[in-house]
Amino acid sequence: MARRRVPTSAVPRPDRPEPDWDLERRLWSRGFTPLAGVDEAGRGALAGPVVAAVVVLPVGDHPFRDSKTLTPRARERLATRVRATAVAWAVGEASPAEVDRLNVLEATRLAARRALAALDLEPTALVTDYLRVGAGLPELAVPRADARSPQVAAASILAKTHRDAHMCRLDERFPGYGFAAHKGYGSPGHLAALERLGPCPEHRRSFAPVAQARLFAP
Repeated sequence: MARRRVPTSAVPRPDRPEPDWDLERRLWSRGFTPLAGVDEAGRGALAGPVVAAVVVLPVGDHPFRDSKTLTPRARERLATRVRATAVAWAVGEASPAEVDRLNVLEATRLAARRALAALDLEPTALVTDYLRVGAGLPELAVPRADARSPQVAAASILAKTHRDAHMCRLDERFPGYGFAAHKGYGSPGHLAALERLGPCPEHRRSFAPVAQARLFAP
């Protein structure tokens, strides 16, 4: 008897768990509510801001997943759904100059605190993707929280889509670097543009490839 083949995409992958509320339950059991999920985008880029998002979702089933596992079109569609579904959400940024002045980790924390300050409600605790925000709230900072918590996954989607849109606008202001394509990360095309053009005001001067390009900028 012939066996029916199961599509690979339908087979659960142990390295990609479905987001659930287990992380939030750890904090609920200690009396913390409401809780917010926090995630960032752009820490490893050579140009553009670091962006952090904070999301509070109603408890239930949501289709949100780690933004890195989604196509750009799916991210845009789900970002719209996050904004429509969330009890509260906000986005914060830290500029390239702040990355250079503070270092990228501290700038990421600053962006997250700005997002929290812009939130319409005050969460009592945070679930983050291994980021200690330092906002004076209890924090559950665990690896891969963006794949484990629907709130952190939703925050990852908002942070990524917000930053991608920002980098596309920068592409119009600073043509020649290809920001719309690589979003400021160190792709071969971006490195070649840096060598050819030198850095622009949106580049992070403290990052080695940018600092090196400045030495030989035309």
